[in-house]
Amino acid sequence: MNPSSTGLPLEGVRVVEFTHMVMGPTCGMILADLGAEVIKIEPPGGDKTRSLPGLGIGFFRSFNRNKKSVVLDIHTEEGLATAKDLIGQCDVLLENFRPGLMDKLGLGHTALKALFPQLIYVSHKGFLPGPYENRLALDEVVQNMAGLTYMTGPVGRPLRAGTSVNDIMGGMFGAIGVLAALRERERTGEGQEIQSALFENCALLASQHMQQFQMTGEVPPPFPSRVSAWSVYDTFGVAGGEQLFIGAVSDKQFLTLCEVLQRPDLANDPALATNAQRVAVRPALLQQLSDTLQHHDLETLCAQLQAAGLPYAKVVRPDQLVQDEHLIASGGLVPMETPEGDTTQVVLLPLLMGGRRPGVRHALAKVGEHTDEVLGALHAA
Repeated sequence: MNPSSTGLPLEGVRVVEFTHMVMGPTCGMILADLGAEVIKIEPPGGDKTRSLPGLGIGFFRSFNRNKKSVVLDIHTEEGLATAKDLIGQCDVLLENFRPGLMDKLGLGHTALKALFPQLIYVSHKGFLPGPYENRLALDEVVQNMAGLTYMTGPVGRPLRAGTSVNDIMGGMFGAIGVLAALRERERTGEGQEIQSALFENCALLASQHMQQFQMTGEVPPPFPSRVSAWSVYDTFGVAGGEQLFIGAVSDKQFLTLCEVLQRPDLANDPALATNAQRVAVRPALLQQLSDTLQHHDLETLCAQLQAAGLPYAKVVRPDQLVQDEHLIASGGLVPMETPEGDTTQVVLLPLLMGGRRPGVRHALAKVGEHTDEVLGALHAA
């Protein structure tokens, strides 16, 4: 094996990435983590995602590891020609620009297919072809369009999910499409266009509720107002103002919980003998449990629930995850050097392959760090 070989499954696959923000970069990161050479094309001055404030400040660091950075102005004749030369040496192209921009530049799928029939071309879009396809989309736009904000917030108060669920999921499906297209190209010798879209992602997330409506004829209530299938499946307040989710999804688990909480009166109540009976009086039962739980210490109770084999979870903030013992021990949270020379902790792909986690192979690229390396080799070819 080549001493520089990664031994990863996509080693030897070359990807050129024209992306920004979250969706397209997520696709490129997945492919890079799995061993592909991913060349990120940045405009002069660098991808503006690098300098986003507020909730966007972590986007670039989170979704651009293991990539090479090449600065290229594709809005100039020279830059465009160089881009086409580079594309001709790649297996996969990723893009997530607004509808029509790549076609306008001559970098759309139709134009490139004529030049490079083996190219796998991946567009990350707001919508697949149809009435909505020319609309601009954001994660929050499609969350509203596809029922996610309705299902997440209380009645009358739609609420977006607390992270870029559709952007990240869209990048995942783009990567899945690449894997399938690479396999198909082995058989046919031809590349193809792949489209992954935010709205369709969110519709898949809502599909269980769509089926619920079709099976019952009733509009599904938002999650805060849902009729739970289980009597004990909720977040409770405990001592010190802390919060803890507890689930008891079987009759046996309910009895075990009563034992942990020292509530034999609930365990021995014939009106609470079955889950169906308990669901029928759920509000009153939850109030009784809440009255008891508010006096329990969080850490002591967690230890008791763990020992009893009951489902539970602290309400954890993202900042606390940086010290999560399982993420660290399982190898899923690792250091990465930043362009500024410091170190940050990053979350790896949730995969274990052959006993190892695909990880960080080198520092996060500086703006244009690999321009000379990549374009120099291109011109020498």
